[in-house]
Amino acid sequence: MKNKEVENIGHINKLPIVAVLITGAFLAILNQTLLATAIPHIMDDLNLSENTAQWLTTIFMLVNGIMIPITAFLIETFTTRRLFLTAMSTFAIGTLICAVAPNFALLMAGRIIQAAGAGIMMPLMMTIFLLIFPIEKRGTAMGTVGLVIGFAPALGPVISGWLVE
Repeated sequence: MKNKEVENIGHINKLPIVAVLITGAFLAILNQTLLATAIPHIMDDLNLSENTAQWLTTIFMLVNGIMIPITAFLIETFTTRRLFLTAMSTFAIGTLICAVAPNFALLMAGRIIQAAGAGIMMPLMMTIFLLIFPIEKRGTAMGTVGLVIGFAPALGPVISGWLVE
């Protein structure tokens, strides 16, 4: 966070910030597990082998893993608001590309773009939570983050199965 943002932390309403961050992180994490149930249908629709289709999951995790440490640099370079909006916009653009992708190459490109946005969300959310909550409230804040991390992957395959059927 920039210095001006840090000075104003004590005077902000945390509930809207928490709600927006948790929603964004929930969607990003949910997206990581949505594909598991849909891969057989994607293989049929795009005439892909198992090895090729699995790259859709692998590339997402690879790019996501690369973006997580890069987020530290991005947090120091940009304001949190700009970084959050960029991450969510990138994620949304990737999702749109995946939704309209007529072939594997475009679907793969969409997954890469999605992962770039999603990889920023978790470290950004945790950093903001640690900055806006006093030390005595951080356990509750991190517990809330833990619920998001645990709940989203549990819903992913269920939602995906419902959507593909």
